[in-house]
Amino acid sequence: MIDHILLDVIGAIRESFEGALLEQQAVEERFQVDVFLGDLSFETSYSLPGEDSPARVRADLTLDWPTWSQSAYRSWSIGEPPAEPPELIVELALRLQNLAEPPELERVLEVLERQSPAVGSERLDRAAPTLEQVFEPDGTVASSLEIAYQGSMRLEDTVLEDPSKLDEEMAGLARWVASALVRLTDLELPFLPPEQDTEKA
Repeated sequence: MIDHILLDVIGAIRESFEGALLEQQAVEERFQVDVFLGDLSFETSYSLPGEDSPARVRADLTLDWPTWSQSAYRSWSIGEPPAEPPELIVELALRLQNLAEPPELERVLEVLERQSPAVGSERLDRAAPTLEQVFEPDGTVASSLEIAYQGSMRLEDTVLEDPSKLDEEMAGLARWVASALVRLTDLELPFLPPEQDTEKA
């Protein structure tokens, strides 16, 4: 596990997102193992510099490494070409939280593309937005809007043989995320004061 392509992907994400001047959210990085199925997952969150805690506008990135990808990677590593190259399941959620009122959905979607830039040879497709509301005893209603992009990232031989190529592939995604967060922030939507946060980091 010490020398594993998944760790190279995680390292490329960290370097690229920090290179795009994004800040990692405190205590928001998780590496999990499904002990029954063997699947691995990695979660991390980034926001623009100077955001409140928790951030009003942030990006949540989730990578899933299924068991079949592990089998394909092991076959490749011992010189047995797999039938299909291993791949990561990717979800990138752009989240507006602690809103004072539900935003106009069309206004938000107008500043976001339907697809992400290419991640490897594939693009992430925008899914249906999700609106959440929390009703506090004092009558305060906090809203959160999440727009997720979903897809997969195939790890071709060129990347498996030279993981440093991941830096270039992730750099484009990181720049796009930074730009999307800036565009969402520029909407100047009404947020509740930080002391009324209902979601804890």
